[in-house]
Formats: sequence, structure tokens, C-alpha cells
Amino acid sequence: MLLCVLSGFSSGLPLYVLFQLLPAWLRDAEVDLATIGLMSLITFPYTWKFIWSPLMDRRSLLPGLPRRRGWAILTQAMLWISLAAFGALDPQQHLWAIAGLAAWVAFWSASQDIVLDAYRREILPDEELGLGNSLFVNAYRLASLVPGSLALILADHLPWSVVHPIVSLFMLVGLLTSLWMPEPNIAAAPPKPLRASLVEPLTAFFRQHGTASALTILTFMLLYKLGDSMATALATPFYLDLGFSKTDIGSVAKVASLWSSVVGGLIGGLIMVRTGINRALWLFGVVQLFSILGFAVLSQIGPDRLWLFVVVSLEYLGVGLGTAAFVAFIARSTDKRHTATQLALLTSLAGVPRTLANASTGYLIEAMGYTYFFLLCFVIAIPGMLMLPWVAPWRTDPHAR
Repeated sequence: MLLCVLSGFSSGLPLYVLFQLLPAWLRDAEVDLATIGLMSLITFPYTWKFIWSPLMDRRSLLPGLPRRRGWAILTQAMLWISLAAFGALDPQQHLWAIAGLAAWVAFWSASQDIVLDAYRREILPDEELGLGNSLFVNAYRLASLVPGSLALILADHLPWSVVHPIVSLFMLVGLLTSLWMPEPNIAAAPPKPLRASLVEPLTAFFRQHGTASALTILTFMLLYKLGDSMATALATPFYLDLGFSKTDIGSVAKVASLWSSVVGGLIGGLIMVRTGINRALWLFGVVQLFSILGFAVLSQIGPDRLWLFVVVSLEYLGVGLGTAAFVAFIARSTDKRHTATQLALLTSLAGVPRTLANASTGYLIEAMGYTYFFLLCFVIAIPGMLMLPWVAPWRTDPHAR
């Protein structure tokens, strides 16, 4: 469980640099919302990671290190260097270079996720997937305190060229963890042609669940997180546009996200141990759904620090709980014989519509305004909830107590 926490922090940090720090940095440099929204397309490596995931089911590229630890160390070292490199760029002069570096960060971040998702699946028995993934996801979200809070507070007092290298130092948490963590006692897959490495895990997934059930599960994965992902895509520019200072956002978000992440992690993990993953998808999905409406309310109230605290708390609690159950559901749906590739395939497929939808958020906000945009996100989140009776029946859960 400690490994789930530490690896979760390492996995979340680069993603939140891309989704929170990068938009705030660009908006602070007066880059328009439509351009910032389009920048979300640089996260496509997260949706294509299944292509190189078979390679990461084999031997490590680093000599003398076992498979999972070797790949983890390589990806985390590259992220440490790449995140620091943002400090050498200026949004007004190097926008395309920033986009290219962000895509490079997304590649190594997606690669790190392949390794850590597979590692977590291999060390956790099925009955501990709920708690382990809850701790992982909440530590993942706790990592957002660095780019989403600490960095914004520092940016009010230090130049961005200094802030970025400071943020990159937090990748040492993952790097030191990977040097220490034990290797799972599961042999690496024998070498296969690339086509077989991709096709076999996918066909095994359809054999395991049946064609109709597998297609239903995949559709559910596409829809369950779509609404809240769109609502939070440009959250930091939204706060800035409302009139909050970077210090306001950083300090209030720090307190709000800290308590909700810690409490949500403890409660969510314990609830999943007790109720099972299926019921958690229902319960946490409802909280996740209605937390979107908090943004619509805040857009009407304006720069009120108390309401910012409430909205961020609900967002971290609801979305964090929903993500914990969703990640556990995906992990449960995989076969340990194809851990890395199946997890990469499923999470990649789930991320495709979110990446495309998030790219449109800047245009939607400029056309509709923030309030109607968040109401649209609420409506988009409903279809995924309506599919729960088919993919996660309330009364059918092998690990419910």
C-alpha cells in the first residue's frame, strides 16, 4: 500500500504539470483560451501508449535492472530532466517549442503509467485492488498540490524559469521509490512479433468477457469519466478569469485538495473493501456527477475564496473517488498474463474521447460562457452512469461483503 501511495504521487505529477501548471503558465502569459484548449491534444501519447506497451512487458533497457524497476527508473529520470526544461522557454516566444516539449513529457508520463499500472496489478491480489487503487489515485491527485498549488504560489514571487526546475525535483519521489521497490515475481513475456503482442491481449479480453459484454465495457470506459474530465480541463484558467490571484488559487486549492484527497482516499478505499468495486462505481459516480455543478455555481458567484474552497473540495472528493473505483474496475477487467498491454489498451481507449473533447473546451467556453459549459459537462456525464446496471450490477460483485 505504501508503494501504491508513492508511485501514485510520481504518476500524477507530470500529468498535473500538463493539465494545471501549463494552462496557468500560458494564461498568465496572456495566451488565448482556444489555443490553451488545443494544447490538450499534446496528451495523445496517453491514448496511443498501447503501441509500445508490449515492449515494456519484456526486458528493461537499463542493464542490470529487472523489468518493472528498470523501466520505471528510465521514465522517471527522463521526466525529471524534461520538466525542468520548461524553465528555459518563454510562452510568448517559444509556444511551439513548449508544445513539443509537452508532447515529449506526455510520452514519458504515459510510459511511466504503463509500468506502474502493470506493477500495481501484479503486486495486488484481486480483493485488495479497490483499496490499493484508491490509495494510488488519491496520491495521484495529491501530486497536483505541487504544480497546482505550490507552483502558483511561487510564481507570484519567483520567475517561471525558477518555478519549473523546482517542480521537477518532486519526480525524485518516484525515482527513489523505484530504486527501493521489490520486483514482482512474474516472468517477462517471451519475445513475440509486434502484431501478435498487440492483437493477442485484445483478443484475450474479448474471449474473457464475450464480444457483446466486452463492447459494453469498452463503451462504459469511454463515457464514465468524460463529463468531469471536460469540466476540469481548464479549471485553473477558469479560476484566473474569475479574478483569483495565483496565490489565492494555490493556497485555497492546497487546503481544499489536501483534506478531500486524504479523507477521500481513506473513506473510498474502506468503502470499496466493504462494498466491492461495482457498488463503489455507483456511489462515487453520483458524487463525481454532482461535483461538476459546483463549477457552474462558482461561475455565477465570482471570486469568493470560501466558494473556491468548497468547489475544489467537492471536485477532489468526487472526481478522486470516481477515478479510484474506475481504475480498480479497469484493473479487474484485465488478465495478469497480459497486464501491461491490456491496461494500456483499456486506459488508452478510455482516454481518446476525453482528449478530443478537452481540445474543444476552449472554443466551447468562448462560445457558451463558463456557466452553460459546466451544465453541458453535467449532461455529458449522465450516459456513463446509466450504463452501470449492465457493466457493474449493484447486486453482483464477487468481492462485496
